[in-house]
Amino acid sequence: MNETKQLIETTSTNSGATDTDAVVASSPFDPRLGLAAAVELAGRTLAAVRPEQYDAATPCDEFDVRRLSSHLVAVVRRISVIGRGEDPFSVPSFADELADGAWAAAWEPGAREVAEVWADPDILGRQLRLPMGVLPGAAAAAVYTHELLVHTWDLARATGQHPDWDPALIERVIGVVRRALPAETRGGRIPFAEVVTVDPEAPAIDRLVAWAGRRP
Repeated sequence: MNETKQLIETTSTNSGATDTDAVVASSPFDPRLGLAAAVELAGRTLAAVRPEQYDAATPCDEFDVRRLSSHLVAVVRRISVIGRGEDPFSVPSFADELADGAWAAAWEPGAREVAEVWADPDILGRQLRLPMGVLPGAAAAAVYTHELLVHTWDLARATGQHPDWDPALIERVIGVVRRALPAETRGGRIPFAEVVTVDPEAPAIDRLVAWAGRRP
């Protein structure tokens, strides 16, 4: 089970569902802006991957760079499908039809489609079907912003990149994910790794990925 499925399952079946909706709804920030920023940053990071790095391990144990790149393309495609109210399972978890190195070129139309589908402000209140549950569009945007940021960090760490992280955006995501995915839920049916302790003054991206069980 990948991180998005785990997070959605937690918010759909525990009190975190209400907490996530409340945190997102109480913020004056439009979560579509965060999603757009995460899509853009993931695309830039993906475009900078070099062929000799495809077999490199990533901090996400399930994926090497090749597999993570394929998964990211699938994620951006799925975000559009979800925004249209369609079946998320119509998009495979990996873009296996793409040849090595074709991920960045496939990302561009995927990102454009996300922008078009999510341009309607009414989407934020619409009930959308995600792989493991139904959430309002605002919460769905937060969930996928989280996944994109964490996997962008995975990819950057594996390929020696240093993306230009937006601390304000990441702080907002931390506020949501800490309510939706408490430290106490780790293990069993929610198999995130244990929270990694970092300095409270550490950069926002370090604190975000540490909450997801990564070691920054």
